[in-house]
Amino acid sequence: MNIFPRDILYQTPDTFPAGGFIADGVKPIFYEGPAWNDRPTRVFAWYGIPPSEPGQKLPAMVLVHGGGGTAFADWVRLWNSRGYAALAMDTCGGVPAWHETPYSRNPWPRHAHSGPRGWGLDAVSCFPELPPEEQWPYHAVSAVVLGHSLLRSFPEVDPARIGITGVSWGGYLTCLAAGVDDRFAFAAPVYGCGFLDNDCSGLGVQLRNDKERPRLHRWCSLWDPSHYLPAAKMPMLWVNGTNDFAFPMDSMRRSYRAANSERHLAIRVRMPHGHGGAGEKPPEIHAIADMICRKTAPLPVFTQQGNSTAAAWAEYVSARPVQKAELNFTRAEGHWTDRFWNTVPAEINAGCRVSAALPHGATTYFFNIFYDDGCVASTEHVLPGEAITYV
Repeated sequence: MNIFPRDILYQTPDTFPAGGFIADGVKPIFYEGPAWNDRPTRVFAWYGIPPSEPGQKLPAMVLVHGGGGTAFADWVRLWNSRGYAALAMDTCGGVPAWHETPYSRNPWPRHAHSGPRGWGLDAVSCFPELPPEEQWPYHAVSAVVLGHSLLRSFPEVDPARIGITGVSWGGYLTCLAAGVDDRFAFAAPVYGCGFLDNDCSGLGVQLRNDKERPRLHRWCSLWDPSHYLPAAKMPMLWVNGTNDFAFPMDSMRRSYRAANSERHLAIRVRMPHGHGGAGEKPPEIHAIADMICRKTAPLPVFTQQGNSTAAAWAEYVSARPVQKAELNFTRAEGHWTDRFWNTVPAEINAGCRVSAALPHGATTYFFNIFYDDGCVASTEHVLPGEAITYV
């Protein structure tokens, strides 16, 4: 499924001056977006580059904000400090206006060429009967892909080494963009995933009554990432927590299984949800970026896992030293957000195998192994009696 015109989105968009926006070390840009209500739109973005030698081609990142957010200059600077060019756009027709709580202003100020507002219930309930080209997800994904096309056009950027990461609703858009735009070198959605008609998802909880449910199903039939992820071929890193209120573990698992790509998981117990350090700075994102764009050592990957009535195990391969391992498990059932998770140490055995006694009454579990002083690689979460061989 793909209603996005790649022949248009893959072209370099026109750019326009963005006077009046000032942030240290980065440049403000407006670039052309798709038409909305029969008028042209423009997308605001911050762009920054690290110090580099003349003629040097830089790796780069596309940065996609989540709900309550906008284009974040400090996120661009973070990646510049790592040696990457970076572009962060606003996906909801807004512009940044810094104040005491810069990560949570809703709505952000709009400009003369804004497209539709977005995220949350606005993304679902505002005019779902309109043509797809008039709805927020179409414009948001177009803004992301056009931003990528713009980034690829800059002479200092290596177009073969551009990745994408997004937080929350930005992770959702990252999943869509990964299925629409096959030029990305890798994708790293944080929290966001597909299969959002799940009763445990944030949208599923908010639109749970009989009157609202058809609206969610209609929206998901067009805009759920489950329709687009099978077209995603680039390596993907999936970052989430066990109790995320918006994107539950089972929706996440169905999403990463739907993508036809190399898979890396980084799942932490009770990972907080948000921009800033929580969503923008998981070290695994930097690790996979360097693996893909700088040819550093491959990240650990699991090859198979299984369990008996008494023990669970998983096997992996890793070019990086693994420092410790843990088994995370819950005895609870029902709504994923409400489940309490426990953590116990796991043994690292010879032959790149981790194992642990399977606690009595465990309903779900997964292993984490730790490398590079804080990075985590996770198995899929599985049920007792379920064995998985990774492809």
